[in-house]
Amino acid sequence: MDVLNGNLIREGKEPFAFDHDCREGICGSCSMFINGEAHGPGRNVTTCQLHMRSFKDGETIHVEPWRSAAFPVIKDLSVDRSSFDRIIQSGGYVSVNTSGETIDANAIPIPKHDADEAFDSATCIGCGACVATCKNSSAMLFVAAKVSQLSLLPQGKPESKERVTRMVDQMDLEGFGNCTNTGACEVECPKGISITNIARMNRAFLSSNLTSK
Repeated sequence: MDVLNGNLIREGKEPFAFDHDCREGICGSCSMFINGEAHGPGRNVTTCQLHMRSFKDGETIHVEPWRSAAFPVIKDLSVDRSSFDRIIQSGGYVSVNTSGETIDANAIPIPKHDADEAFDSATCIGCGACVATCKNSSAMLFVAAKVSQLSLLPQGKPESKERVTRMVDQMDLEGFGNCTNTGACEVECPKGISITNIARMNRAFLSSNLTSK
């Protein structure tokens, strides 16, 4: 994209708008469809980590913005993903005592299995590939990863029931579709987030609704 825009600028033409920031596969900004696949033909990589050697010499590369009504196009390849921000604002946090007597997180023993699963969920960078590649434009993998990374740890358990309800409700308000277990989201996720997180979130959501009535 930089080479293309450089050529356009030299020709006196307007360059294409696209999002980018870290260029290290961390921020999730460089999200785009490349040859019909989220982030291109590579697996477990973001667009900025995709090498040109992934394509054949002389191959035509088709680039498109994310396809989802919940991610409206701002311009060219740049889309508005603020719907993700509003989902996080609805419950993607923990309430912590910051009075000056906060207990060190390392003082709370956590089973390694739980810590590993929480860490794997926390690798989600919120790029939106799961939404863009899903035939229903579902954000279930994103929301499930954020719910899991908090609910698996002791610090996130006190608010776990309210969190999953608020975040799922906000996801529905944003206009995302539902999950039909196709599994395309896991395949296209640059961080390999597992759909087992969706199953965990569904159980938590059902439990929250049953016990709150």
